[in-house]
Amino acid sequence: MTDEIGIAFRTADGEVFHASGTPGTSVMEVAIMNDVPGIEAECGGACACATCHVYAPEGVGPADDPYEQDMLDFAADERRANSRLSCQIELEPSLEGAVFQLPRVQI
Repeated sequence: MTDEIGIAFRTADGEVFHASGTPGTSVMEVAIMNDVPGIEAECGGACACATCHVYAPEGVGPADDPYEQDMLDFAADERRANSRLSCQIELEPSLEGAVFQLPRVQI
């Protein structure tokens, strides 16, 4: 059995939701599987919308993929230097304890 990795999501109002998932799962999938509010994920993780937008914590690299960068232009809330689509962030042991900030709105 693979050990799960624990992460958290902080809403714009400061509420924190703890979640966990297995390595290789996307951060978006972890949010959905753990009923975290604020991740709409309308496209189901296909990088075809921006409704899983998060502000990534330090240690998570920038959006290097040009397609993800383009999709972030459609994010409903402010795009920042640490903006990422959570469907494009793979859960890995280095993310243990990471806190992802959720934008105020997704749609």
